[in-house]
Amino acid sequence: MSRQEYDIPKNVDHYLAIVSKLYSQEGEQLKQEILVNAQVRVHEGWSCDNWNGGTYGHALYLSIPEAIFLGIVRDRDNLQAAIKDDINKVHNVKNEFIEEVFIEMEVTEDKDWRKESGLLMRGKRVISPEAEKRIWSDSGFRVFLSHKTEAKKETAELKQALKLYGISCFVAHEDIHPTHEWQNEIENALGSMDALVALMTEGFHDSNWTDQEVGFAFGRGVPIIAVRLGKDPYGFIGKFQALTCPWNMAPLEIVKLLIKHDKMVDTYVSAVETCSSWNNGIAIAQALPFIDRISDAQEARLLRAYNENGEVNGSFGFNGGKPSQYGRGLAYHLNRITGRTYNRQSDWTLSVTS
Repeated sequence: MSRQEYDIPKNVDHYLAIVSKLYSQEGEQLKQEILVNAQVRVHEGWSCDNWNGGTYGHALYLSIPEAIFLGIVRDRDNLQAAIKDDINKVHNVKNEFIEEVFIEMEVTEDKDWRKESGLLMRGKRVISPEAEKRIWSDSGFRVFLSHKTEAKKETAELKQALKLYGISCFVAHEDIHPTHEWQNEIENALGSMDALVALMTEGFHDSNWTDQEVGFAFGRGVPIIAVRLGKDPYGFIGKFQALTCPWNMAPLEIVKLLIKHDKMVDTYVSAVETCSSWNNGIAIAQALPFIDRISDAQEARLLRAYNENGEVNGSFGFNGGKPSQYGRGLAYHLNRITGRTYNRQSDWTLSVTS
């Protein structure tokens, strides 16, 4: 049997052009926008009636961009009916007509609508409390140190230096135990870190893992700090805060940036509370000028640490005994941050007076 030949499907674009001009004249911009932007297909012979030599109805599909579709979806039935009627008014084909018009949203490829919604939870890594404790110990601000293997000695030393400020660091070459699958453990650390520090030595980009670690941090939206140690930041890393300093200056420079985050301030207060020597107090106090705000509870804890820990109130960094060398002390910086006045009753105690 030969295939039925129809006139409307062959000339449908001509009829759509006429209707579009009609909409333009009448100020029907939305309807014209639908026709102009639509991808068109016709289901020929959608219906058939044998009366009067045969009458055939066709279904017209108009696939339109998402931006237009979302704006008309609630009024789609009325628009479909109106466009159908108007097409049938402009053609003069005997025994054929448009029976249905279907407006649909065009299909686009590679569109991750679930992720774009901001509500997707499936991809969020669930890390057990046991794994977190194994990786980060009990407390502290969690920092993933992304580094080249060649810098593992310096990175291990940086980890120890940051511990003084209450920061718990993950260094892959020394923190992964042989009994744990190494990639899984790295992903656990990346999934539970509070910040990432990229130690950008020569060849940082050549590693199989460093760029992926930075990408993981970027995807999670955690703070990222790049430390220039022979390599300039590139790609996504270039968007974040960068430091230029030698290894021995890196701990304090990193803390200066991280202490702008509330959790790091709390970690810092804990480090003051557990300070174990005057020299450690001098080092820890170097971060005081970079604290912008504290809560009332943190203020009370700092005062209590000063009054009860002799390693704190005995340290020039906190008591302000040698300001030209070690800074102006805790009382000065609490006043700067809170606006309150602090009275030093002796070299060893502080209290709020107003």
